[in-house]
Amino acid sequence: MSTENARNTQNTASARNTRNTRNTRNTQSAAHAGNAAGADPVRDWRNWREQRTETVSAPYGPLSLTGTHWLADHPDGSIPDIPGRWTGAPDAVVLTARPEDGLTVDGEPLAGEVRLGADSGPVAAARVAHGERRLVVIHREGLWAVRDFDPDAATRRAFKGIDATAYDERWAVPGRFTPYGESRSVKVGNADGKERDLGLGGELSFRLGGVEHTLQVSVEADGSLWAVFADATSGTSSYRFRFLRPAAPDAEGRTTVDFNRALLPPCAFADHFICPFPPPGNTLVTEVAAGERHLIDH
Repeated sequence: MSTENARNTQNTASARNTRNTRNTRNTQSAAHAGNAAGADPVRDWRNWREQRTETVSAPYGPLSLTGTHWLADHPDGSIPDIPGRWTGAPDAVVLTARPEDGLTVDGEPLAGEVRLGADSGPVAAARVAHGERRLVVIHREGLWAVRDFDPDAATRRAFKGIDATAYDERWAVPGRFTPYGESRSVKVGNADGKERDLGLGGELSFRLGGVEHTLQVSVEADGSLWAVFADATSGTSSYRFRFLRPAAPDAEGRTTVDFNRALLPPCAFADHFICPFPPPGNTLVTEVAAGERHLIDH
């Protein structure tokens, strides 16, 4: 959820993996940078928690997503509750609107037709708006969709916070990243019930309670790592799966695996995200009683 690098073309599976969570990656990287500088880890964790709450509850954070509309499901170009006519072309989305539709593109009222590529910046900067709503164009595996972000979404108004376990240094352990010789991808289920490619760049090994564990991870554009994992608490005392974003490894592959900063995926905040499920081998047999667990009152 930052949740998104490389939006324009989705040329690789790795790029596809990064779009929903840019903001969470940024706040997590900042927290790791603080740890590397020798700051108090408990204070850093508390600061990270505050930043996370601000990020997810922001006007165009994940709580404001009210729909992801695949244009293939709307061959006539009409999307319920969204003005205009949206049609997919091989290289763009063609949006046609009348003045009374109330759509703006790049801040100017739209009357006529415009070709749109995938939005590449933050949601607030999306090219198409309808009042306070932002209509974000995305591209996944050759398919176009429009995401509707509304600051007045019921999920955002109902948000009471994230339930997270207090910081415990036992959950921050040394890790070692071993890259694959070449990029790989694996088909995994997604939160919307479909299967999509998940790009994988290597393995992250670490020890918890004296037991060796390994996670398959993706490598982000900035060198940081991303793991989708489950554990023995998943679906009970924790959400059914979570994200982990270790900082970029050093030249010898060393990084810190800090489950105190395990993240709820964007689909925990709104039903309309297409988060990937953990790939094979990424379900830990141990209980990871750390990090973000649930939304409060869920």
